[in-house]
Amino acid sequence: MKQVIIVRTDLKMGKGKIAAQACHAAISCYKRSNKSDISKWELSGSKKVVLKVPTEQDLLELNTIAKSEGLVSSIITDAGHTQIEPCTRTCIGIGPAEDEVIDKITGHLKLL
Repeated sequence: MKQVIIVRTDLKMGKGKIAAQACHAAISCYKRSNKSDISKWELSGSKKVVLKVPTEQDLLELNTIAKSEGLVSSIITDAGHTQIEPCTRTCIGIGPAEDEVIDKITGHLKLL
């Protein structure tokens, strides 16, 4: 079991901003997940992997694919108070779910 967070690199966010956006994605997916998946994920160490994509379009495509596979996913949209414009989609969280299921969707992506 794992959860993945996928961050846009074209926004050139600072490290702190990336960390905050990734946390938003992780928490959002956690809140949307069923109790059984959460329990299995927590018992297996609550693994999270942070990956990168170059564009907003990549986030949207991954969201569509994740939803079509029945996975929990959440696109994070920033309020625009600091580094980036309001309503900018910064990252997506997927899972927690079985590693193999998530890897079918995100296995080709590189670590952030």
